[in-house]
Amino acid sequence: MGSFARLTYHIVFATKYRRRTIKDDVQERLYEYVGGTLRGKKGHLIEIGGIEDHVHILASLSPTVAVADVIRDVKASSSKWMSEERHLNAFEWQKGYGAFTVSYDRVEAICNYIRNQKEHHRTKSFQEEYIDFLERHGIEFRLEYLFEDEHNG
Repeated sequence: MGSFARLTYHIVFATKYRRRTIKDDVQERLYEYVGGTLRGKKGHLIEIGGIEDHVHILASLSPTVAVADVIRDVKASSSKWMSEERHLNAFEWQKGYGAFTVSYDRVEAICNYIRNQKEHHRTKSFQEEYIDFLERHGIEFRLEYLFEDEHNG
């Protein structure tokens, strides 16, 4: 018998201090770059989206590569790309991320959620959304340490 795995993750992370630096004119190219980085890590981008201050990634990842390593490399390489290719010298991702496993039968629903980020964030901030994710997944956190801001960086 062979070994089989389908490891799908919904990954979320924000720009440093949640600065609104991912403008419409760069989003598509940034998302393509992230997809290429994932492929280089034996992963597969299923869906990607977000708004100016954060990104949602739905991806299948290889069981042979640690999730933390993939996310570290995606953040580092895309941050460098944004700085060099798009001349956004101050571009950085915030420390940390959320990574949530997704059952195969929920993939389409998560894709739809990611595709509708602009609409979703007309009524809910990134902070509210992120706290909701953590609570729904039973992850304990302390609010005062959850988000970096320019005063407690």
